[in-house]
Amino acid sequence: MVEILIFGAAVLFILLGLAGSVLPIIPGPLSSWVGILLLHLTQGVPFDWTIVLVAGGAAVLIFVLDLVMPVLGTKKYGGSKASIRGCTIGIILGIIVLGPLGLIVGPFLGALVGELIAKGFKKSGSSSIKVGFGALVGFVVGTFFKVLFCLGLLMFFITISVKNWHTLF
Repeated sequence: MVEILIFGAAVLFILLGLAGSVLPIIPGPLSSWVGILLLHLTQGVPFDWTIVLVAGGAAVLIFVLDLVMPVLGTKKYGGSKASIRGCTIGIILGIIVLGPLGLIVGPFLGALVGELIAKGFKKSGSSSIKVGFGALVGFVVGTFFKVLFCLGLLMFFITISVKNWHTLF
């Protein structure tokens, strides 16, 4: 009975992770990793701790990169230090004020406002919009890697669960 509960929780965390790879409020990679960890803790699905540890390290790395990618996108599109700070502040304030939507809108608006402030509102806003777009591109790239990682863990989960189905139940 305990095995079924652990396996059920593992399934829920894998699915939660997949949802979290596109819903910013849920830490997708970390949730998927918890699903893999729980699967490993069942008696019926043997696989090496190395897989759990490597997947955990990758989940943390992707989680951090997802937070950093909007800032890197801002920098790549020519953002000043003010726009990079604005992007970072936009991520934080965006989450607080707008919830999940803030992770999309916050970096864009933060980088845009930061760049406009850095230029003293003297030049046209088109280059500032470009910098804000860079923050958005960074967000999309981060989301892509989260989805890819969570799908990979889902495929591993399904493959190893099917292979060991007879020992699970």
